[in-house]
Amino acid sequence: QVELVESGGGLAQAGGSLRLSCAASGRTSSRSAMGWFRQAPGKEREFLASINWSGSSTYYANSVKGRFTISRDNAKNMVYLQMNTLQPEDTGVYYCAATERASIYTTEWKYWGQGTQVTVSS
Repeated sequence: QVELVESGGGLAQAGGSLRLSCAASGRTSSRSAMGWFRQAPGKEREFLASINWSGSSTYYANSVKGRFTISRDNAKNMVYLQMNTLQPEDTGVYYCAATERASIYTTEWKYWGQGTQVTVSS
């Protein structure tokens, strides 16, 4: 079992930055691939970024590539999402997720946090 708790959401202006954090706990958390997802109002949850257990491999959705950076600190059981050049379309609830092998498909992620709201104003 892996428990995930996100933090760091809030209100940002267009062009601004936010850093999301995800605290992971559980026996296998340090060996799990981690990911970030977003769900905008009225839309399905979408994949944003993933990182393998060692941090040596990352993958990004085209919509955030070059603006968002995922990282992890296994010693602290933390995963981060640095978000730069935010746009109003980045507004949504951001979720941290964990699974054995990273995937762009939400159905293949086993554990989820409760989400944190990010609102970007124009």
